[in-house]
Amino acid sequence: MMDRRLVGTVATMPAAILDPMAFDLTAVQQALREHRLDGWLLYDFHGSNPIARRIAGLNDGAKLTTRRWYYLIPVEGVPRALVHAIERDRLEHLPGDTVRYASHGELDAGLRELVAGCGTVAMEYSPGCAIPYVSRVDAGTVDAVRALGVDVRSSGDLVQLFEAVWDDAALASHKTAAAALYDIKDRAFAMVTDRMRSGHPVTEFEVQGAMAGWFGDAGLVSDSRPVVAAQENAGDPHYLPTAQRHRVIAGEEVLLLDLWGKLNVPGAVYADITWVGYTGPTVPTRYADAFSVIRDGRDAAVTCVREAAETGRPLRGWEVDRVARDHIDSAGYGDQFLHRTGHSLGEEVHGNGVHLDDFETHDNRRLLPGTAVTIEPGIYFEDFGVRTEINLHVSEHSATVTGPRQTEIRALV
Repeated sequence: MMDRRLVGTVATMPAAILDPMAFDLTAVQQALREHRLDGWLLYDFHGSNPIARRIAGLNDGAKLTTRRWYYLIPVEGVPRALVHAIERDRLEHLPGDTVRYASHGELDAGLRELVAGCGTVAMEYSPGCAIPYVSRVDAGTVDAVRALGVDVRSSGDLVQLFEAVWDDAALASHKTAAAALYDIKDRAFAMVTDRMRSGHPVTEFEVQGAMAGWFGDAGLVSDSRPVVAAQENAGDPHYLPTAQRHRVIAGEEVLLLDLWGKLNVPGAVYADITWVGYTGPTVPTRYADAFSVIRDGRDAAVTCVREAAETGRPLRGWEVDRVARDHIDSAGYGDQFLHRTGHSLGEEVHGNGVHLDDFETHDNRRLLPGTAVTIEPGIYFEDFGVRTEINLHVSEHSATVTGPRQTEIRALV
């Protein structure tokens, strides 16, 4: 990438093929035309915007960035960048022109020049912070761009196209990770069964530790150890056993396992599943009935997505959440369903694509071909909780669940 000083002559170069770890310039500009935007303004300060960093090919940590940088992809023509003089080469792997700044006055002038000619730009901004995962640019920076007469709009749909859509290699990595997670889940349940039958107590923390070891054996990494939650702890949707906080798994108890991971290779994406067992021979009706409600809500959501994909009907995240939630509401458990129906999956377990949400937020983004989501309804009480979680990959004309679906609580003894 060529560069120049703010107070120097203009240097230009034709658009080049982008680094394959970044993005396809032609595709981005086509998307900008379709969304009627004059440009996409990427911005980051000290890692504040991981979306922009990943799109710009900076997320591998190879280049230290401690100062503000901007990169404008215009709807037509050559991209241009604004970087600090002490980090002048940080975007050199991208095509276009670069302006360097050092003082705040040069930064202000450089930003003005950068967006000159743009009436509307997309940034990682969400009106009212409706979609927190997209809301990465601070309010002051948005103010600064708007003060230059530029209308700032959300890049949410663009982010989906260039952050959340999987290629064939990503899908293959997901399927491999999912198969490993299902095996680890089975081994964990078998460990509990063996301990129950032998009369040797086992704790949530012990099971969690064993699972973490099996992650390593399978070549999986994760941002957290798995959830192992017995009885009342299963009623806490985000309970996580620790060395300081855990308990023995007793007989005749609900046992919830939530585990997520990805292969330890560049570009791999996550799989994320939840299953429920019962440490007794016969599952009580109260627990079985609660599980049947979330199972049917889950399956209704799957059917909704599949039918939309097969018919080509645009489908938005909030609509899928509504299908599952309405079923659970109608069964009388609405007050116990405390979270959205599902989230985007990507290189982060909570990805940057559409979430299945009309509860915590109203996610109006569309489910795009090539994206994947979890479907994970749950209901929670003070004394127990149940959740079922599967992964759904959406393609051009179909939607596929990438692993087995739990149909009833598994008796472990």
